[in-house]
Amino acid sequence: MSFKTKKMSENDVLELFKIEENYFNDFKAKDISGKGLSKIISAFCNASGGDVYIGIREENTTKKKYWEGYKCIEDANAHIQIIDSLKGVEGNYDIEFLQHPTKNTYVLHVMVFKSSGIVYTTDKKIYIRKGAQSLPVDTDEKKRRLELDKGISSYEDETIRRSTINDAIDSAIFKNFVTKIVPQVVPEDWLTKQRLYVNNMLTIAGLLLFSDEPQICLPKRSSIKVFRYKTSGEADRDTLDGQPLTIEGCAYNQIYNSVAKVKEIIENIKKLGKGFETIEYPEETLHEIITNAVLHRDYSIATDIQIRIFDNRVEVESPGKLPGHVTVKNILGSQTARNPKIVRLINKFPDAPNKDVGEGLNTAFAAMEKLRLKSPIITELENSVLVEIRHEKLASPEEIVIGYMKTHESIRNREARSITGIKSENIMKRVFYSLRDQRYLVLLEKKKVWVRGEMFKELTSGS
Repeated sequence: MSFKTKKMSENDVLELFKIEENYFNDFKAKDISGKGLSKIISAFCNASGGDVYIGIREENTTKKKYWEGYKCIEDANAHIQIIDSLKGVEGNYDIEFLQHPTKNTYVLHVMVFKSSGIVYTTDKKIYIRKGAQSLPVDTDEKKRRLELDKGISSYEDETIRRSTINDAIDSAIFKNFVTKIVPQVVPEDWLTKQRLYVNNMLTIAGLLLFSDEPQICLPKRSSIKVFRYKTSGEADRDTLDGQPLTIEGCAYNQIYNSVAKVKEIIENIKKLGKGFETIEYPEETLHEIITNAVLHRDYSIATDIQIRIFDNRVEVESPGKLPGHVTVKNILGSQTARNPKIVRLINKFPDAPNKDVGEGLNTAFAAMEKLRLKSPIITELENSVLVEIRHEKLASPEEIVIGYMKTHESIRNREARSITGIKSENIMKRVFYSLRDQRYLVLLEKKKVWVRGEMFKELTSGS
């Protein structure tokens, strides 16, 4: 086996030693047992991934670290074989060796990625990372929770005892759906075929999609709460404006009604600029993020989705961790669904809220960029996912160009489009002309490049 080796500098070692053991990092001596190592790998794979450094010993009391690496790379083979043998670990880790600058010994750096399935230890046990600990998943309840978190099993398929077939077939939403999408079907047969009606009961997916009031059977886990806080700071009772709004109904109506209500509240927020200006967020961003919260939340958690509207941001908090292999880092390029049945069937509705399946968050980010607003911030909390949509402007194209010119002698249209995100050559020209008119840039016609102008020199000499 051949692995990448990185030669460390003294400063690299010092920076590595500053890292604390936490949810994403762990340090182990090279004499760690195979069982102990498999426990850590299982824990990281079953959580959000992380980095394990083998060959660095940390004292329990002082937390002081010591480099006690392998004499040669081959000495780590036994540990690598242990990792490679774990059930479910395939493709969920990478390895490199860190070489000490003077000792010339090696630390085994294992980069562990979040797995889509459950990873077991050498003795067939399951662990999960919590803080700086690797804790056992040692009860049926804990294992079920992990399966739901990872999307291995879906709560949308659970049946609801208090439900009846009439909760769906008598609803306005289902009658409209059947008429326009799936004509000439027997409602009960269609619901049964789609596994939405099982053993004379509707499933959670069936209720959420086709009951006018699923909240009757699913209280405290199928509504959206909207809060308005008159502050740019933290949420508290003193800044809460009136009572929270509760938006109920089927998933389809909840999405559209929530977006409309949030938009209405935002349009009443004014900020002082040139007079009082209306706060503006792209409707596509609000729509896609709220849609994502409704379709991908964990319905096994008895908590409603919360939308909190502040003076400078909107927060959308959806119950449940990110499913499968999805992490905050790879979420824009990953596609997985905790509730695949809901996602698939709501896409068949007229004017489906998830028209471009798998592209929702990318659309949300692109809409913010179009308005020159900063991208949404996605954070995975202990039992939920929080998306912050902030009303913070990106640097203007002019500011970006001036910043670039502080360290470069010239700039071309192509380079400017690359650093500003502007796609149109003509729009970029207008930015250049604006800077020319203000005497910040001068065009060298023959070379077709822009260089620093008179005002730019004054700007930099005065800074």
